[in-house]
Parts: sequence; C-alpha cells; structure tokens
Amino acid sequence: MTSKHVRGAAPTEQSTALSSAFDNTLHGSSTHFLGGLRAIVSKDKTHHDLAMGEYFKHWDGHDAGDETDDVRRSRREDYSSIARQYYNLTTDIYEYCWGQSFHFCRFARGESFSQALLRHQHFLAATVGIKNNMKVLDVGCGVGGPAREIVKFTGCHVTGLNLNEYQVNHANIYSHNAGLSHKVNFVHGDFMAMPFPDSSFDAVYAIEATVYAPSLQGVYSEIRRVLKPGGVVGIYEWLMTDEYDNENLAHRNVRFHIEQAFGISNMVQVSDALEAVEKVGLRLEVHADLAVDKDGINTAPWHWPMSRSLAYVPTGMDLISVLRHRLSVALALGLLWLLAAIHIAPPGAIKTLNIMANGGDALVTGGTQGIFTPMYLLVARKPEA
Repeated sequence: MTSKHVRGAAPTEQSTALSSAFDNTLHGSSTHFLGGLRAIVSKDKTHHDLAMGEYFKHWDGHDAGDETDDVRRSRREDYSSIARQYYNLTTDIYEYCWGQSFHFCRFARGESFSQALLRHQHFLAATVGIKNNMKVLDVGCGVGGPAREIVKFTGCHVTGLNLNEYQVNHANIYSHNAGLSHKVNFVHGDFMAMPFPDSSFDAVYAIEATVYAPSLQGVYSEIRRVLKPGGVVGIYEWLMTDEYDNENLAHRNVRFHIEQAFGISNMVQVSDALEAVEKVGLRLEVHADLAVDKDGINTAPWHWPMSRSLAYVPTGMDLISVLRHRLSVALALGLLWLLAAIHIAPPGAIKTLNIMANGGDALVTGGTQGIFTPMYLLVARKPEA
C-alpha cells in the first residue's frame, strides 16, 4: 500500500455553488435540529436517494476479494464527493450517538467517555504547544467540538476547515450557543487546496480527519504551506499498522469495511504516513501509536464503546449510564428503522445504519488484532525560513 500523491485543485465557483445548492435542498430545515431523528426525517427524500447513489456507487458490487487498483484509483479521484456525501448521510447519527466530537480516545481508570474525549483533545493541544492568542487551524473540524474545547483549554483562536457545508453550519450554531463565536470561525473548503495564504497559522492540528485525503503527501504539503515557519502540526491519523498484510484477505476485509463505512477513499499504513511527512519537508518530532498503552495508564481499549462487552465499565454508576445510553440509542435507531420502512424517514437510512454497524465491527476487529489504529500521533515542525 502506498499513499499516492494527488495534487489538490481548488473547486470552481460553479462546482461549489452546485454542491451548496444540493446540500441545502437535501437538509432543508434540518440544519437547525442539530442531529437526531427529527433532523433525519426532515431530509428531502429525492436528494437523499441521490446522495446515497453518489456515495455507494464506489462500493456496491465490490468487495475486498475483487478490489483492483482501478477501483481504488477511482475512489481517490472522487475523494471530495465521497467524504461530502458520507457526512451528508451520517452527521445527524453521529451527533445523536457520539456528541459534538467525532473521534476516539483512550480510557484511564474511573474516566467517563466525555472526560476521556476531552483528555485526548487536551493532550494533542499540549503536545503541539498551543498557547493563548495563537492562530490555529483545525483541519477537518467536524461540527467543531474539539475546536471549542481547545479554545477553552488554551485561549487560542481556532479556524476550522471542513468540506461538508452542513457540518460547518452546525459548527457555527454550536459555537454561537456556547458564546465562542469571537474565538472560533469555520470555513467551508477542501484541505487538498486550502483557501488560506501561505504561512497563515502558528499551529495546525487534525483529529482523525486527514484520512479522508486521497494522498497524505498532498494534505501534509498543504498543511506545511499554511503553517508559519517554525510552526508545529499535530495529527491523530487513522492508519493500518505495519502489522497489516494486504495479501491477507481477512486483513483486506477489515480495511475495506472501515473505508466503506466511514467514507474513506484511500487508507494507508504507518510507514506511508511517515514517508509523506518526510517528503513534504516537515521535521518529524514525535510519532507513536497511542492505541498501544506503553505507560500502563489506559484501562480499556479505544474501541470498547463499540464492542458488545461491558467488561471495561469502571464503576456501577458508569454501568447504569452506559446501559441507559445504549438503550436510548437502540430505541432511537429502532424507531428510525420503522420510520424508514413506512417511508417517513429516507429509506436509504437503513442501508447507512447497516454499513456503519459493519464498519464498527471492522474497527473492533482491526483494533483487537493490532492491524488498525485511529490514533497514530504525528507531531512535526515546519523548518524556520
């Protein structure tokens, strides 16, 4: 596996306008519901079907056994549409089930899920060295949960960049409601052709986002360009580890189902990411797989919230909280299935849920076998001019 270098081209005004018009029609008034069933059933069903077709055309009729270089090249070439339509289809589900921070984390003893998420964000901010009044870029910012927390943690100013306009709108609403609009702003754009001048930011971070790039070398090159000389970037990267064997069909199945379920056009291995950092001229200062607990701090693996096991729940109160959350999610998803079956919710929602469930199982398998990590830490510095 290699990280092919795909050069980004800024989207034209016409293509941006067409995408924006499509997304606005698809989501309609659901933008203001901020996730959940009410947002899902409010979608325009015709445009939802079109989004489903645009997304799943890259996977329907294919599996890991017959995957070819041409199929993977086609996905890389259409990376922006894949990522955009994926989050058009899934953002409401993530907000309901996961909250405002769409990422994984490590778990220390007695630590709740929300505390663990925040610690993961704080650790990255501290490792990068983000400080008060710095101008910071969040690459692939989701709905802005980490950006708002890092602003509160450090006092910096964060600009979030996101390809999905629906998420940008949600990020702005959340930030306004939190009273943080003066410290965070969100920009609709492609991280393969960032809409910022050279040397714009004191620091850059990306949390499980650059995996959507068709080429890590391409997105890392853009990060280097917008960093000020001497600036630092910190990334939590989704990668197949170097234990992954692409000739092993079981391994390929894990990668295939992760890519299909999470909108990824081209996931590569740790060695590819390290090579990409070097090729773009960033100076690597730290790299480590945080999924491997070398310090003996973590008491549960990153993937346990998706597993069916309750073995890692630390306390009785946490058990009650976990069971209550799982029951709430199960009831909501069951209701969504019913609403889709009677054509109140978009029928394609059922397929999306099934694919996401399969992807969750693949994440657990990949994490358990040590062939996949969602938290490979890369910290690198742009050399001084």
